[in-house]
Amino acid sequence: MAKKKTETESVRQDDVMPEQEKNRIHTLVENQRKYFRSGETKSIKHRKRALKSLYSVIKHHESEIFEALRTDLGKPDFESFTTELGLVLHEISVQRKNLKKWSKPKKAKTTFLSYPAKAKIFPEPFGTTLIMSPWNYPVLLSLQPLVTAIAAGNTAIVKTSEYSPATSEILETIIQESFDPSFVALVKGGFLANQLLLNETFDFIFFTGSPSVGKVVMENAAKNLTPVCLELGGKSPCIVDESANLPIAARRIVWGKLLNAGQTCVAPDYILVHESQKKDLLTQISDEIALQYGDNPIENPEYPKIINTKHFCRLYSLAPSAQVDTASNKIAPTVLDLGDIHSEQALTHPCMREEIFGPIFPIITYTDLEDVIDFIYTRPSPLALYLFSQDKAVQKKILSTLRFGGGCLNDVILHLTPTELPFGGIGQSGMGQYHGKYGFDTFTHLKSVLIQSPKTDMKYRYAPHKNHLKLVRKILK
Repeated sequence: MAKKKTETESVRQDDVMPEQEKNRIHTLVENQRKYFRSGETKSIKHRKRALKSLYSVIKHHESEIFEALRTDLGKPDFESFTTELGLVLHEISVQRKNLKKWSKPKKAKTTFLSYPAKAKIFPEPFGTTLIMSPWNYPVLLSLQPLVTAIAAGNTAIVKTSEYSPATSEILETIIQESFDPSFVALVKGGFLANQLLLNETFDFIFFTGSPSVGKVVMENAAKNLTPVCLELGGKSPCIVDESANLPIAARRIVWGKLLNAGQTCVAPDYILVHESQKKDLLTQISDEIALQYGDNPIENPEYPKIINTKHFCRLYSLAPSAQVDTASNKIAPTVLDLGDIHSEQALTHPCMREEIFGPIFPIITYTDLEDVIDFIYTRPSPLALYLFSQDKAVQKKILSTLRFGGGCLNDVILHLTPTELPFGGIGQSGMGQYHGKYGFDTFTHLKSVLIQSPKTDMKYRYAPHKNHLKLVRKILK
């Protein structure tokens, strides 16, 4: 295990002279390249041992992780474990159990053209990877991709967000106690650290964050033709049709929307409800907010806060009527009735122009499902889509017509919990997938190799070709 840094060494990176930080990061990347070149990370024993160590250190610091998430985001311990820590520990278990099988070379079929050759696919790590994580789920979205990067045999540098400093501190401690920095390291800081890292050459970049920053990451990666996985966001719609079970729909929507005070990339961003269900749904949502968080959620210690003043002010500008507490950076759950799907409000209200990322519920009504499809289809493809309906025809119509990263029928958010389901966006909401084997594959290059016989040969491929074209036509039809 690496030694813990001294207080002097732990100075925020943005406070260090840019040239010093540039040299430090460059040296860190080069050391990881050397370590990967040694071949140590490709060892199955090494990977399993590394994941076991990480699991043990995380468990040892569990209470400190809870405290850090409470400090940064006001999360209660139950939410911190079920939406962050528990999912990371489960991912470690899944990767440790399966990585040997997933790493084995696999046979592939050949054609008559290559006879008598055999073919194999060799899964191999990319090399030195960069993982850039956001502030809203700082433990989950730092460690879950790291786990898959390690399982696939890579080295990794994890760049955490400056907006969640307490969590970054405990994550730095965990990584330092688990790994040598030439294998896995953590970099803190803000814009300067981000830019210096992106100026380096990596073999793979995994980024979670906003589409606007995702474009910057991809632009920098393109300079070195570095492959990327971008896990972004967007406005994820939630449809409630006339056949929906309203009490269940309201309960699950409120839970999903208020998880982490709405600061969730797959939170139901806005609700499209059939006109016949609107009145009852509004009542049910109001009742559910009170049931889950009390009559005054802002005073409930289990109700999280907004990450910082900047985002607090942005959200308040979207819903000036919201009840707020500036001292704690909390905004009460707020329903905005935007009227009919064709209304000016539904089309131009500020909360419909950007991802909300907060506890604000825009409600839009419709009478024709085709209007809903047009409304969603003409906007950037969302990361998630949710449909509350018991009508099989409606379910089939929505699933077969609309593009979105993933989603749920009659629930929200839970599609990201099974490791057997790939998680990722499409179009503006991202590219690439992870979780379970999908994460292992994301951090893996599949190297294809054809193994030819040194003795037997098929002479028709060599000149002079004579009438060989006729034979090849039959083979390739």
